[in-house]
Amino acid sequence: MCRRIFKEQTSETGDIPFYKFGTFGADPDAFISRELFEEYKSKYPYPQKGDILISASGSIGRTVEFAGNNEYFQDSNIVWLNHDERLSNPFLKCFYSVVKWAGIEGSTIKRLYNDNILNTVICMPSVPEQKRIGLFFENLDNLITLHQRQHFLHSTPDISLSVRLIHPFYTSSWEQRKLSEITDKVTEKNAGLQYVETFTNSAEFGIISQRDFFDHDIAKLGSLDGYYIVKNEDFVYNPRISTSARVGPINRNKLGRTGVMSPLYTVFRPHDIDTTYLEYFFKCGYWHSFMNFNGDSGARSDRFSIRDNVFFQMPIPIPDIDEQRKIGELLTCLDNLITLHQRKGKAAVSGCSNDANNSKGVCCKARDFGYKCHKKDEPNRFDA
Repeated sequence: MCRRIFKEQTSETGDIPFYKFGTFGADPDAFISRELFEEYKSKYPYPQKGDILISASGSIGRTVEFAGNNEYFQDSNIVWLNHDERLSNPFLKCFYSVVKWAGIEGSTIKRLYNDNILNTVICMPSVPEQKRIGLFFENLDNLITLHQRQHFLHSTPDISLSVRLIHPFYTSSWEQRKLSEITDKVTEKNAGLQYVETFTNSAEFGIISQRDFFDHDIAKLGSLDGYYIVKNEDFVYNPRISTSARVGPINRNKLGRTGVMSPLYTVFRPHDIDTTYLEYFFKCGYWHSFMNFNGDSGARSDRFSIRDNVFFQMPIPIPDIDEQRKIGELLTCLDNLITLHQRKGKAAVSGCSNDANNSKGVCCKARDFGYKCHKKDEPNRFDA
């Protein structure tokens, strides 16, 4: 982290932008002198171009890639990892987008400390594969940004040849639809106790049986007639927020059977859209900005509040059905490949630091970068 800057050392105008966690990734509202910047940059830790800066306070885990410009950052509130060549920054940036930091799940503390970062486990493929993964998702992000800049309902995007090569099944037939136009809200209650299996919606595990999640039934049998019926392929929004689901998770019922869920959940049934495409849409953070703008954290700090009629106005960018299927198939293949590498990590040799074992998906703790590999007991999870 950078050296501490005190308020009296800043001004509203100046030579060098000074970023705090509130302005991190946006426009600065404070500046420091060039003399102070040059002194602190030469004497104290300072990021290298390409390093991934992390917000450790406020919106924790928010990241910005350091472009190498002359700018300074607020000491312990904005940090970065000083690692060796066995970790690629583009891959690290991808990892930060899905990471579950060690020791903060379920915590009310909205801050990342050094131990949270350094004790978090990361599954590492070989360096060349890290770079390919980073490049792939960078290109995908660029494509998504391109779509966001288009007026979906009013114009045809002008797509360059390079973008077509990045995304070979790209077509220019994307449009923007409201969630209410492609799904129906489920209001059917479990009258007569047609179904007795209760589901729950977990940010980490998706929709699973309540008995499997809690090891016993939570809901009382007599109350199940007021629960919503959830069929296979239905989607469910859980308003409970956590560090891994900052506005609450939306998951798809892939259990292959029908169950019931509490009326505290929002259940909706898709139509005229590929359900795998829609599932991956809700796995990304694209829709979070809509939720944050239109909702709030509610009376309880652990629940997100948004009215149903507003929720179903959520905009969904949609290509034609063939492209939806191809996108879903591609991302499913990537998920399967990642899971395969994570499972290989379980068999990796502990304490080995050579590239041969890195290519097997060795799991390393962040504090061990540059020292040794670390055998992970549960290779199918990113959290510690």
